Order: sequence, then structure tokens, then C-alpha cells
Amino acid sequence: MENLQYYAKIHSIESFGTVDGPGIRFVLFLQGCHLKCKYCHNRDTWDINGGEYKSLDDIFNKIMNYKNYIFPNGGVTVTGGEPLLQVKFLIELFKKLKAENIHTCIDTSGMVSLTDDIKTVLSLTDLVLLDIKHINTEKAKDLVGFNNEKELNFARYLSDNNIHMWIRQVLVPGYTDDEEDLLKLKEFISSLKTVKKIEILPYHDLGKYKWKKLSLNYELNNVRPANDDDINRAKKLLGIS
Repeated sequence: MENLQYYAKIHSIESFGTVDGPGIRFVLFLQGCHLKCKYCHNRDTWDINGGEYKSLDDIFNKIMNYKNYIFPNGGVTVTGGEPLLQVKFLIELFKKLKAENIHTCIDTSGMVSLTDDIKTVLSLTDLVLLDIKHINTEKAKDLVGFNNEKELNFARYLSDNNIHMWIRQVLVPGYTDDEEDLLKLKEFISSLKTVKKIEILPYHDLGKYKWKKLSLNYELNNVRPANDDDINRAKKLLGIS
């Protein structure tokens, strides 16, 4: 297909999202992810050959149909998968959204190189939901298949360029809940100037059926979901309410 910046591989769309950024959001799930998160609850988004192509105009027009619902406090969030794998499309979409004064948000791992295209789309982004996979680089590699160097550099770039971010971390018992690691995460976050919110997301296994449907091994079978006590302990260590 030619002119891929005017098409995207789409996994799904949520018209009235309330957890992926401020206000009511039009949430666009892009297909494709290069990470291998053991706890992924959207395993079916990994394969870039999945999903279906949608044109820029088709997606933009669909968003505009909901414009009255997402204003004044909402906007558009693009997630995945890893949305920055389709950065050229995002640039074109966000240009059109900004022309309509629609709030733009990207939900990303930040595990990408800071190319000119990435910097361009970030200049068009009002908010980044940055999922810090793990503050310990070796543990990050075990959990998601990559060390954390790129995502930490990504966070520093956002801070240095006055781009607002919410820091997120999935709390997986036995994996991301170590006290020393959480204190190091707190120290790293305190070095950033544009963090507007910190979210601890409790691990759950509700997406396990997708792995089984794809005949894949779910490595966290014996890991319990995070409970309120786990979350409250993590929040206390991070100094958030």
C-alpha cells in the first residue's frame, strides 16, 4: 500500500474511553508492538500483520463525529500495541487534530529511538502516558524483552522539552513491586519536570485467554493479581495518594 502516512493498521476503537487520559477520550488502538511484555492483556495487538488498514480521512471523520462529546475536557488518545511504530501516520493525524483544537495523547512505552519523526509527533502531543516497564534495566529486559535505556531517555526528552506526561507502571507481584526498585522509580520521577500524575496499574490476568486463544504460553500463570494492599504500599513508597 502506498502513502502509508495516510493509512494505519488499526486493532480497535473505543468511542468513550475514561481511563486513558483526561476527560472522555476517543481511543484508537493501533496494531503492532515490538515488546514482549509477559503481562500483556492485548496479546493480539503484537502482530503488525493483524488488524486492518484504515485511512486517515476515515479515522479523522469518525473522530469528528464524536467531537461534541469529547469537548471541552477530553480528546483523542492513541494506544496499542505500540502506537509510535506508526509514527508517520500519527504525525498526519495529530496535525489535523491540532487544527481542530482537539487534545492529543499518546500511550506508549517510550522504547523507541528519538528520531526526527518521533520528535515531530511529540511536538504535536499534549500529553504522553508513559508506561515505565521497570526501573531496573535487567529486570525490564526479563519482563518485556528490552532494557529500559530508551524509555528513560524518552522520559528525559519529554521533561527537557516541556511535554506533559503521566507516569504509569503496572504493579506485578514478584516482578515490579520490590521496595528498592520503587524507591529508585520515585527518585527517577523526581528528576523529571513535567510529570503531572503517577498511576500504579494493578496487574490482572483478564487477558490470559487471548494468549490461550493464540496457543501461546502465558508465563505468569502462577502470579496472583495485585490487590488494594499492594497498590497502597506502592503508592506510599512512591509518595503519592
